[in-house]
Amino acid sequence: MEGNATDPFVLVGANYKTYESAEKKISFWQRIKSMPILSMVILGIIILGCIFAEQVYNHDPTGFYLQNLNQPPNSEFYFGTDSLGRDIYSMIWYGGRVSILIGLLGMAIITVIGVIYGCVSGTANSRVDSIMMRIPELINSIPNLLLILLLTSVMGTQNIVKISFVIGVTGWCGLARIVRSEVRQIRSSEYVLAAQCMGSGFFHIMIKHLIPNFISTIMFVVVSSIGLSISMESTLSFLGLGLPVDVVSWGSMLSLANKALLSNSWWVIIFPGVFLITTLVCVTNIAYYFRKETNKRESYL
Repeated sequence: MEGNATDPFVLVGANYKTYESAEKKISFWQRIKSMPILSMVILGIIILGCIFAEQVYNHDPTGFYLQNLNQPPNSEFYFGTDSLGRDIYSMIWYGGRVSILIGLLGMAIITVIGVIYGCVSGTANSRVDSIMMRIPELINSIPNLLLILLLTSVMGTQNIVKISFVIGVTGWCGLARIVRSEVRQIRSSEYVLAAQCMGSGFFHIMIKHLIPNFISTIMFVVVSSIGLSISMESTLSFLGLGLPVDVVSWGSMLSLANKALLSNSWWVIIFPGVFLITTLVCVTNIAYYFRKETNKRESYL
């Protein structure tokens, strides 16, 4: 009897069993439990409060209430006032926009420059790679703060874009070295060589084949650059080279820490610091969750 070619292969024998590979499905509630819900909720509240700051604050964040200098938290000024008579509660929501925007812009510039530079260096030949790696070493030989001060003094009056640009162009070196080391491990993989043989361009190979393999590795570096940008803006504001006086940010609020310590005004430091640290912790927890999810995916190696 001739069998049909389309008939499935049948096992015969005593007590044989049929095994079927079943994918383990994760329920909706299991996905919810694995997510950093608390961090997402807290970060969402802070971001929404900063976006809708006009509906949240109860005083003019740029106003000077000279009759209420260094007032402790009370029913009128929820978080107290600083040495200039400004309402800290209103300044936190209003200034959070600027700080978060500087952090995101600085992170974007650092990520773009670091990833592209690291991929170019990692895929180049040994001579070009050696020359390109000397540039980050040369930049790192100069103190980062000194380099930022030099650039800010050259660029004149600062704004959000200028400060983010200065922070970005001086903070990409560490990320570029990590990306370069990761790319050199996977540049000889079969799928990369196949893409090159089929005529794929550099950016196509970088986006489709290189970045998916090291995105989980650079996740924490990218997230930490947000805190680097915000803290560097605070340092520049403390030195008088940051944003103008009429632009409120968490960094400019923390720059009054020395005056607050002398006057024993703890609320001037505590409230902006709590918001800043809470935001960074929430972002880090969310990034760690995405890193775990990325590691669960099938590797291209």
